Amino acid sequence: MSYILQTDHLGKTIDGKELVANVNIHIKKGEIYGFLGPNGAGKTTVMKMLTNLWKPTTGTVELFGSILRKDSYEVLKRMGSIIEFPTFYDHLSGRENLKLHCEYMGYYCKGSVEEALKMLDLAEAADRPVKSYSLGMRQRLGIARAILCKPELLILDEPVNGLDPAGMKKIRDLFRMLCTEYGMTLMISSHLLPEIESIADTVGVISRGKLVKEISMKEITEMNTAYVEVTVEDTNKAVYVLADKLGAGNFKVVDDGKVRIYDSGITTRDIAEELAANGAGLITVSRHAESLEDYFLKVTAKEGTLC
Repeated sequence: MSYILQTDHLGKTIDGKELVANVNIHIKKGEIYGFLGPNGAGKTTVMKMLTNLWKPTTGTVELFGSILRKDSYEVLKRMGSIIEFPTFYDHLSGRENLKLHCEYMGYYCKGSVEEALKMLDLAEAADRPVKSYSLGMRQRLGIARAILCKPELLILDEPVNGLDPAGMKKIRDLFRMLCTEYGMTLMISSHLLPEIESIADTVGVISRGKLVKEISMKEITEMNTAYVEVTVEDTNKAVYVLADKLGAGNFKVVDDGKVRIYDSGITTRDIAEELAANGAGLITVSRHAESLEDYFLKVTAKEGTLC
């Protein structure tokens, strides 16, 4: 299979400290790729190498079928990005900043600046100096700049930082539209798992500088590991009942008073009856399907990562 972006054993070491190692990413054309990891896991480090801001210590980056080199300027024109916090000429207006970006990129398309401003709900603030923008407005202006030149590939590092819930929803809808209507490929890093779960086609999970899993959301859904979650007054007694009375071998305490049981052969009714009969103080019992958050916690726990 051909990929619009892939890496081969990508690694970065600075001052003797290994930030990331042996990262192998594969992103298909036209998909939304969610890049997940706790803060400090290496997401931004990888994205800086993908956009040529940092040179890899080891390994390679391949974009659009070509190896990324220090002089790969034309390839970078086919991309849009936000890495860490977007920066602007603060004394200039939002519109002026976008026009400057078009000139820098050699992109001239009538109406493109106005279209980008409208997409990100910045039309009314377009002539105000950027120094007067809120954090959320600056973030939206950064996204407007990233999509302005109709790139084939968008690389966005925590793009919903500073946005309220309504703003996050609008950005989610925008990302879906860019993918389906404009044919853009998106790589989005985040530690906000519900945001990624709602839009991603594929996720890559990075933990302690290593890509520990790359899997499609379809596969996660098909796994659909169901569990029963109980809330009890006495966690220790509940654990005893599950292990000794019900023979459960796959359960975990996720909080004081809250236990998840993954054994599919034990019914919700059996669990409720035994816990109640043996004095565990059953409060609630409910059945769930595994979410992206559950999956993420499971695969990073194997790496000993606390999220």
